[in-house]
Amino acid sequence: MCIFADEMQKMITILGPTASGKTPLAAALAAALPPVNGECGAEIISADSRQVYRRMDIGTGKDLADYRPVVDGFAVNIPYHLIDIAEPGTKYNLFQYQQDFFDAYNNIIGIGKTPILCGGTGLYIEAVLKGYQLSPVPQNPELRARLEGKPLDELTQMLTELKAKTGSNMHNKTDVDSCQRAIRAIEIETYNLEHPTPLRELPPVDSLIIGVDIDREERRAKITRRLKARLEEGMVEEVRGLLAEGIPAEDLIYYGLEYKYVTEYLVGKSSYDEMFTRLEIAIHQFAKRQMTWFRGMERRGFTIHWINAMQPMEEKVKQIFGLLYE
Repeated sequence: MCIFADEMQKMITILGPTASGKTPLAAALAAALPPVNGECGAEIISADSRQVYRRMDIGTGKDLADYRPVVDGFAVNIPYHLIDIAEPGTKYNLFQYQQDFFDAYNNIIGIGKTPILCGGTGLYIEAVLKGYQLSPVPQNPELRARLEGKPLDELTQMLTELKAKTGSNMHNKTDVDSCQRAIRAIEIETYNLEHPTPLRELPPVDSLIIGVDIDREERRAKITRRLKARLEEGMVEEVRGLLAEGIPAEDLIYYGLEYKYVTEYLVGKSSYDEMFTRLEIAIHQFAKRQMTWFRGMERRGFTIHWINAMQPMEEKVKQIFGLLYE
């Protein structure tokens, strides 16, 4: 999995908040790049922490049709990676993502194509661009048993104190939006305190970074329209099916947003209208946190070239080409 300096190839990263149109743009760009050996000249690597899960399609917004843009009247199949690679109920993590990313990245540059990293999970994006040094953290059954049943406020306080000792930052509230997440975060910080994280040789990745900038009110309107559409497409039935498979409700709640609120509705903790209202608010807040992360990346030294989401697709692709070949 090592990457040598002479193998490095310029990657394109397309990031932005939910509902900004990242994937259609990435696919249109891939279709427009020069072909390689008669095939599409680029492949897309997803940077979405929930689209890794199989059978979690509507709630995660996979929209796989987006990977078949129409060019000159014909649909073009754009290869994509890191979607549908884990089973629901498992806890895919950043360490695994780094491993899987570099496997995909190496394969793509190995055949002379351009990798396009596309998604809205800022931590995943920053981790591979910067070359975060991580190691896997095993589960600690004894610690979990001691923490079981503690209220979220107490777990949050414990996590804050641990992070102060390890020098880690509380990046955002996703660490503590449920007791299960907070316990896992405490488990990680406890392990890091007792076992200093060994260095791993993962290099930073050179990339042109494109940010899709969408007006706040337009973003809010798109989120609401999209949520209504996904519910009409069967999002509740999708979650009901996952529960019927035997996946525990707490595991689905762990994934947050759609899976959290729809599961709570299905197990009788809220009405349908309450579920819709709370979920709509949560998605708006999530999009705001995404933008906060991306602005933080700029403060941490990343150059993000922002383009207007509402422009015609052809104009957006043209702008990216201008940045690529300037």
